Formats: sequence, C-alpha cells, structure tokens
Amino acid sequence: MKPTKVSRTFYERDEVVLIAKELLGKVLCTQFDGIKTSGIIAETEAYNGRTDKACHSHIHGRTERTKIMFGKPGFAYVYLCYGIHHLFNVVTNKEGFADAVLIRAIEPLEGIDEILQRRKKPKLERSVGGGPGIASQALGITTKNYGVDLLGDEIWIEDHGKAISNSQIIASPRVGVDYAGEDAKLPWRFRIKRNRFTSPAK
Repeated sequence: MKPTKVSRTFYERDEVVLIAKELLGKVLCTQFDGIKTSGIIAETEAYNGRTDKACHSHIHGRTERTKIMFGKPGFAYVYLCYGIHHLFNVVTNKEGFADAVLIRAIEPLEGIDEILQRRKKPKLERSVGGGPGIASQALGITTKNYGVDLLGDEIWIEDHGKAISNSQIIASPRVGVDYAGEDAKLPWRFRIKRNRFTSPAK
C-alpha cells in the first residue's frame, strides 16, 4: 500500500480511545529545514476533555495553553512537562470537545542518522524513541510546533496499511496521572505488544 496522509475525518470522530488504538502502527512524520524523519507510533494514551480528570482541558478548562484542544481536530497540542520535555498530542473530536491522544513512543523509521544525532545516541535502542518527551525530541518536535495542522507539511501522520489488531495491543493505566483519582485507573494507555521502543510496564 502506498503511504497516505491521515485525513481530517480520522481525527474528528468522538471515540478518542478507539483513535488512540488505531494510531498504533501509523507513522508520525516531520519535515524541518528539508530534513524528513519519521517513526512508527508504538504507544499512545487517550484523554477525554469532558469526563476525564486526567485531561488538561477538563482540569483547567480553556486556557492559553489548552485552547488548541478546543479547536478543530487534527492539530498539534504540544506542551512542556517539568520544564524539559516537549510532549506531542493529537487533537481529536469536534470543536469544543477537547479530546487528545498523547504519542508516547515511536519506532524510528526514516532519517535514522538525524534521529540518533538529536537523541545523542550511537545506535537504535529503546531510549531513542521510548517515552513521550524522547519521541518528540527524536522527531524534532517542540512547543514551537503548538497548533500545527497535521494535514500540512511540517508534522503529519501516514497510514502505511499496517493495522494493529486488538490481540497485538497491551492496554494499561496511563502514566503520571495519579491526581486524577478513579480516572487514573482507566486502561487508556496502549502499546504494541513486544515492541522494544515502548515504555516499561506500569
């Protein structure tokens, strides 16, 4: 199958958990300064803007940081975690609903040399693409890319025809959301089974 850019209709559905699962196996691509890098999405987390106490838009409402989540689907929500890590999220659902999927890990695919240079690593290993801040750094994504349209030519997601079945997916609670009470227990973190770039089990 020839790679195709994921369309707006993929993102605008109201099933953020399903979208988080279906993003597994798709390819996150970036092109900055004429350099293309990409990685197979190996781990995601789903966040529901209306009911989920772990979701930024639910906790804080519409703020300067979260406003992009309330906009059109298929845009990038990138925020800084601990003042260090740039975390890349895909906005989903319709305007005003503020759902998002966090990309937690990628398996490097294109531009390997550039990815290794960005990560200051000599060879491919889990620490090159495993972890949300790491995945962003590997692909050159920072908060400067906040609000980028994922149907454009800077950051986009491709479908290479690689569907990940439910039997290949590990579902578990999300990471670092203990403040969310019962919602912290939701099994909304998804990993491709036996993929060496995913984060360790919780």
